[in-house]
Parts: sequence; structure tokens; C-alpha cells
Amino acid sequence: MEKFTKLTGVAAPLPVVNIDTDMIIPKDYLKTIKRTGLGKGLFAEARYNEDGSENADFVLNKPAYRSAQIIVAGDNFGCGSSREHAPWALLDFGIRCVISTSFADIFYNNCFKNGILPIVVSPEDLEKLLDDADRGSNAILTVDLEAQEITGPDGGTLHFDIDPARRHILLEGLDDIASTMKNDAAIATFEAKNHAARPWL
Repeated sequence: MEKFTKLTGVAAPLPVVNIDTDMIIPKDYLKTIKRTGLGKGLFAEARYNEDGSENADFVLNKPAYRSAQIIVAGDNFGCGSSREHAPWALLDFGIRCVISTSFADIFYNNCFKNGILPIVVSPEDLEKLLDDADRGSNAILTVDLEAQEITGPDGGTLHFDIDPARRHILLEGLDDIASTMKNDAAIATFEAKNHAARPWL
């Protein structure tokens, strides 16, 4: 998994409350278990018209936001079903960070497992960040995970809190398997002692 230390990129404003996982990646795209190729389906029902053409009014179709790496969203982002395809689609599109006032628990956990940083901020700070994100191609935010700070286009900074263990996972680029393998020596020692004590197992 790619490490997350500091990200500087365009932030797209998506001030919608209760964006669920079906809106993030509609069920039609759940037929695959591959993590790649899902970016085209990200927010598909909002991004595309019925004839398949792009909806010019949707934020990620606007020229300034086509390469967005950060989403600043409304409350309760990622609610609904537990589909892991939602963070896969975000990541495949190029989104590495989502900022909101709250996240659904399962989606929040899945983000860390896939190298996406979900940041919880206060409603007041979200308003400031949405204002920054409304600046089109000048909507550049820097997210520094080590310092736990977000820097806006005018140089103002906001602090955010994050669980230390989850912060470590992203800084080191560790998925669940890699995180477990960091304890390989301790696991081997335990297995050896267990085999000596109970050789019949």
C-alpha cells in the first residue's frame, strides 16, 4: 500500500449530507473483485447523464476538479452498505483524502485499509475548507499527516486529530497483512513455544 505522508492537491467541494456507498459506487459496478478500473464508476449516477454523456454540472467533471485528490464533503460520508468497492473507486479515481464532519464506521475503517486518509473536522472548519475548495483550480490544500495539519491556499492551517495506530499504518503504508507481518518474529517465537509445549497439534 502506498504511504501517506503529505499530500498537496486540488480539493473538490461536495457539500452533500449522507453520501452513501451506493452513490459513491453504484451496485452495477460491484461485479468485480479487482481494485482497479472502478474510478470510471465513481459517483456514476451523478457524473453521467442517462445517455452516458458527462453531466457538466457535477463537480468532478468540471475542468478545475478533474484531477482532484481531495474531497471536502458533507456530514455522514460513506453511510449505507459496507461495500469496500467505495474506497477502491475513490482511490482508482485518484482521491487520497476525504474530509468531513463524520463518517460511517465501516467506510472509515475501509479507508485506512486502502491508503485513503479520512479526516474528521468540526462544522466550522468544514465551512472554511469548503470555501477553499470552491476556488476551482486554486483550490489547493496540503494535508500533512505527520504534523496532522491541513494548509489552505492562503497559508492558514487547521489541526486534525487521528488515532495514533491508524496514523502509523498510513505513514508506513501497511495493509492488514503487512501490519501483521511486522510481528513476524514474535509470531514465530510463539509458534515454536506452542509446538514444543503441544507437539500433537
